[in-house]
Formats: sequence, structure tokens, C-alpha cells
Amino acid sequence: MKTIRFDHEKLNVYHRSLKFITWTTDILERVPSKSKIKNTAAPLLIFLLILICPAMPAQDWPRWGGNDPGRNMYSPAKGLPDRFDPGKPKSGTEDIDLQTTKNVKWVAKLGSQAYGNVVVAGGKVFIGTNNENPRDPQHEGDRSILLCLDEKTGEFLWQLVVPKLASGKVNDWEGLGLLSSPCVEGNRVYLVTSRCEVICLDTEGMANGNDGPFKDEAQYVVGPGKPKAKIGPHDADIIWVYNMMDELGVFPHNASNCSVLIVDDLVYACTSNGQDWSHVNIPSPNSPSFVALNKKTGEFVAEDDAHIGPHIFHGQWSSPSMGMVNGRKLVFFGGGDGYCYAFDAKPVKEGDSTYLKVAWKYDCNPPERKKFKYPAAEGVSEINATPVFYKNRVYVAVGQDPEHGEGVGILTCIDATRTGDATQTGKIWSYDKIHRSISTVSIDPNTGLLFVGDFSGFVHCFDAETGKLYWTHDMKAHMWGSTLVADGKVYCGDEDGDFVVLAARKEKQILSKMLIAGKEEDGPNLGSPVYSTPVVANGIIYVASNAHLYAIHDAARHAPSSDQPKVDVNPKGLGEKK
Repeated sequence: MKTIRFDHEKLNVYHRSLKFITWTTDILERVPSKSKIKNTAAPLLIFLLILICPAMPAQDWPRWGGNDPGRNMYSPAKGLPDRFDPGKPKSGTEDIDLQTTKNVKWVAKLGSQAYGNVVVAGGKVFIGTNNENPRDPQHEGDRSILLCLDEKTGEFLWQLVVPKLASGKVNDWEGLGLLSSPCVEGNRVYLVTSRCEVICLDTEGMANGNDGPFKDEAQYVVGPGKPKAKIGPHDADIIWVYNMMDELGVFPHNASNCSVLIVDDLVYACTSNGQDWSHVNIPSPNSPSFVALNKKTGEFVAEDDAHIGPHIFHGQWSSPSMGMVNGRKLVFFGGGDGYCYAFDAKPVKEGDSTYLKVAWKYDCNPPERKKFKYPAAEGVSEINATPVFYKNRVYVAVGQDPEHGEGVGILTCIDATRTGDATQTGKIWSYDKIHRSISTVSIDPNTGLLFVGDFSGFVHCFDAETGKLYWTHDMKAHMWGSTLVADGKVYCGDEDGDFVVLAARKEKQILSKMLIAGKEEDGPNLGSPVYSTPVVANGIIYVASNAHLYAIHDAARHAPSSDQPKVDVNPKGLGEKK
């Protein structure tokens, strides 16, 4: 059984519990000790306090998909706002003036592009961006950046600087920054860099020393063959690095991206293997598309046995998910060949090699689309979204590189209990009126409704069980990120910077309507594209535009108040003589 460890010193719930205990103890100490009053008071007070102080669950969002390895973009958080005002920048700067905002706790300046999604764990916020807002004069120009910020204030703590690949934009497109959403487990951060590496970091950065075994951060942050940088407490502490280009011979197409999955002692990652600049040649057809590494050492453990390489349409950027099916753990992966794969999570030794064996696979492209040459709008697509596991089903949409524009898509619900090639037997339902999508679905367990955006900018609401479509909402701009469902609301942003909150119900309702410059609009505009997905951690919604990260809350619910509520220590009837 996996041991779950909690860092209690960093949990807000823990601190509130201590205050609760000490407050009630203080009250009881002031109750007269003569007679049986104290014995009567204790259980009564505790009962009253349970009624007036209901449980307030607080949850980190430690990876893409939060606490759910199935990657359902859902949070059980309550009391979330349905609107906010992103405010205006201070004169002559790009810093947001908090006095002009509403329901905003803090705002952090990012670079100029932010595709990676926010992760919150252990009092820290992690997000990928580029280096258009340099925080260290040693590192000027195009770099990929992982920022670590303080959860309470948004203040900068440390950063990982990733230099560009010398091969150029064929492998590492300029300006994109870090695309991977990190995965935090304990005091370790795991992610895929823009250099096609799986990397493990210390959550504390260099502030607590260089923990190793990797010790050459000074060389890493500038790139091979260049003068070493000076490393300080605001730099990342690298634990280990696994270079997939060097070790596996993979050839990432334009960008490397995967939000890794950790199951037990293994890190699962997409290798980003794809085509070269010609868009017809696959330089490394025999290299793996999916691998497992030892999470403690970074050592290679296993590769997929699906032989996806020769059939890659373009590139591979999907992230894995996991579910327990018929007593065994399966890892789900969207391939660059348009198939959704289920791999047995336990590697199998065969001769000199170790493999992740295919449990089943499902071709997500209808056969009639295969007569069109990729990337024709009417033709087939790969899978860029993350397959979501929910109640023995896998939900996934197909899509293409956004540079290819719009085209036909399909959303499929697959029976996760199948085996072998499940293309003919595994479909529970599908919907082919959706456009190409790079978005991951979100399912509300309270209503059974499924929400998903497509690249053309339409948000769809389905019955997750049957596939019945209830409504669509036109964002009127491309959608790169995914929807998040929480507290009966659906949160989403688009390429125009618009942010909309919809009701998570069968009847369409826009909750975020507000007056902007005297005109009613569907929601606020953040001033730059929203390519990422909103997340919720510990009661705070995090929304990243290309330029800023917003921490959003219901300001009225979080207004300052006394730590000790006013309670009559001798309420009427308590201790009266009978």
C-alpha cells in the first residue's frame, strides 16, 4: 500500500484546527470548575461549534487534473466566485493595481506566453512561462521558465531556467516557454522541459542547499559549452535529469510537452517524438512514444510496445492518466497516430527489454475520414488532449497542432474494460459534431454532466452517461485550454483573453455577465490570451493569461475577521441552578 505523507506544518486546515482546539480549551478553562458544569459544557460546546463551524475542506492541486489520477478537471471546492475584475495596470508598468481589481487576492507577472497549467502544493505555486520578464540579469533572451511562487502572496521564490536547444525551432520553437504542467509529490517536482527532458527538482529550490545527486545547475541553466552561471537561493535545485533525445533518440516536433503521471515508484511520460521540418519524414520511427522512469533516480525502466512511431501524423503532446480497471492499474495515453491506448501500469520483462504492454487500443478516427490526406480539415487527427478516466470509461477528443487551423473532430467515450483492439467493440458513445480539440474534458460527479471545449471556441455540455448534448456556448475565439468544473460552475478562457463562467446545469446560463465600459459582457477580459486551464486549490481559483497569473477568491468570504468568534462562555441555561 502506498504511504501518503502530509506536511502538516504547511496545511491551512491544520493551523485552523489548532486554533479551534486552543480556542475551545480556553473557553472551557474559564467555565467554573465547581459542580458538574464543565462536564456538561464540554460536549454541548463541541456540538454547538460543529454546527456553527462546518468542515472547510482544503485541497492542493498537485498535478494536471488535481488529486485525480484519472485527470478529470473537477474540484470539490465550494464558495467559489462566479465573477471577478482583473483590474488595470499601474501607470507605466505591466503590474496590475490590486486596488482596481475585484475578488482578486494577488496577481503575479509572467512572461509573454504561458501555455503550462498551474500546480499548487505545499504552500507553493508552480507555472511555466517564457523569459520575456527576466528575473535574473544573467539570463537574457529566449528561455523556458518554471516559476515557483508563494501561495499566499504570489511572491517570487525561485525559477528553473531552461536554455533553448541548439537545433532551433524544429525541436524547440521560439518564445513558447515551458509547456508542461508540473507534478508535485512530497518535496519533489517532476516535469518535461522544452529540451525534451524529464526532470526532477527540489520544491525548495536552492534555498535549502544543493541536494543532488545532480550538482551542475550552473552549467545546465546556460546550456552546454557556455560560461557557467552564478547559482543562488532563487535558482532551482535539480535532483536528476533524463534526456529523451540523447537516451532514446526521439525527435520532438517543434515542442516537448507532457504533464507526467506518477504511479507508485514510476514516472510516466510522453516522449514528444514526431516528424521533422519536412512534415513527411519521421526521423526516429523506432523510438518509443511513451516511457516509464524510476521517480527516485530518473533511470529508464520501460517503454511502450505499441510501435506508434511509424504511424505518427505530426507530433505527440498528450499527457497520461490512470485508472483501476478490474483490479489492475491501467495508464491511458493519446497517441500521435490517433489511437487511445491503455497500457498495463506494471512493466513486463521480455528478453533484454522491459515493456509497458498494451491492454487495449481504440482508433478514435472514423474510417470515412482516412480518405483525406493529413492535415486536411475533413481528415484524421492525432490526440493532444488528455484521456480522462471516469467510472470505467475513458473520454477523449481528437485534434491537431493549432497552427493547422480548424477542422472536424470527434469526442469518444470508450469502455475501459475491453482488451485488444477495441475499435469495433469499445465505443459506448461518440459525438462527431465537435471540432478539432486539444482540450481535456471535465465531468461534474454531482450532475453527471460533461463539459469540453473545442479549438473553434465552442463549449459543449453533454450527459456523460449517454452522450446526449444539452447545449453549446460560443466563446467566439479559439480555445487552447480546458474547462474546469467546480461548485456548480464551469470556468474557461479563450485566445481573445475572455474569461467566462457558465452554470454546470442542463440549461445554459452565463453566470459571469458584468458591465464593462457600460456594456453587458459575458465576463472579464484579461488583456492577453488565455491558453491555459483554470484550477482550484485551497479555495482559490488560479487563472493564467499570457502575461499574468491571477489568484481569485470571493473577497467577502475571505474578509479579515477575528480568529476567535464571540461566544458567550456562560450561555443561558448553562450551569443554572436547578
